[in-house]
Amino acid sequence: MFPLRFACLALPLAAITACASVPLKEGGTLTSYGNLGAVNGKLAKSRTYVDGQGLAAVKTVSIVPTSFAFSAASRIKSDTDRALVSNALDRALCVALSDKYQMVSAGQPADLTIRSVVTEVVPTNKAMAGVSTAVTLGSGAVLPVSVPRLPIGLGGLAVEAEALDRSGVQRAAMVWARGANSIQNSPRVSEVGDAYSLASKFGSDFSRVLIARKEPKGLDLSLPSGQRMKSWLGGKPKYAACDAFGRAPGLAGVVASKVGAPPEWTDRQLKSIATH
Repeated sequence: MFPLRFACLALPLAAITACASVPLKEGGTLTSYGNLGAVNGKLAKSRTYVDGQGLAAVKTVSIVPTSFAFSAASRIKSDTDRALVSNALDRALCVALSDKYQMVSAGQPADLTIRSVVTEVVPTNKAMAGVSTAVTLGSGAVLPVSVPRLPIGLGGLAVEAEALDRSGVQRAAMVWARGANSIQNSPRVSEVGDAYSLASKFGSDFSRVLIARKEPKGLDLSLPSGQRMKSWLGGKPKYAACDAFGRAPGLAGVVASKVGAPPEWTDRQLKSIATH
């Protein structure tokens, strides 16, 4: 697998489409934006705030189910598609945070409450995703290396989230945006095919901040914990609160993504989401 930078050079006529990211913008849903730092990141762009001292005594965490800003919801008409994205985000957060904190159900008393809002969605072009899957699978059958995804019709996602203590004081926040690329994101025949996979990326990024109690630098090269691997494979999560977001599709989901199947084929445990 060659670097994304090389991919951009190798596809000069479509480089902008292949490598463009979703604009990073404030959605107006956080209690405060004043403490956010400068824009950081290459693939995912983000602005982050974390009060390490304020998080030091945190033991219990609850997650309010992710909602969609009106502008984002209007781009994805299907309630099921929106639920897929919000579930994937909340599930990733819950499982990752279980490494350090005790997770409790939404609405229960907790030292920290996390609220996330999808502020922008760039829908995946389903027709082009289908063509890309056919090209990739077809080339893999006759060539030593499969042709990467076509750099057309890629989707993207923007999210903002904050962690509030029992007094409603913001202890961490992140404004985040990322677009799919031809190398790292498999095409799926769904309007939220890319947003679904990117939602888990956001969950991973924000959980790293909360666990480290500081803005991490560089890639996360640590091995996943045993409980994360069990949950990723579709097993019972460490805390029952995480079951509210369904079980991960596991290996069936990996296979489905490789053949371009919509995420709802393997991720069946959906919840109702709120839009505003």
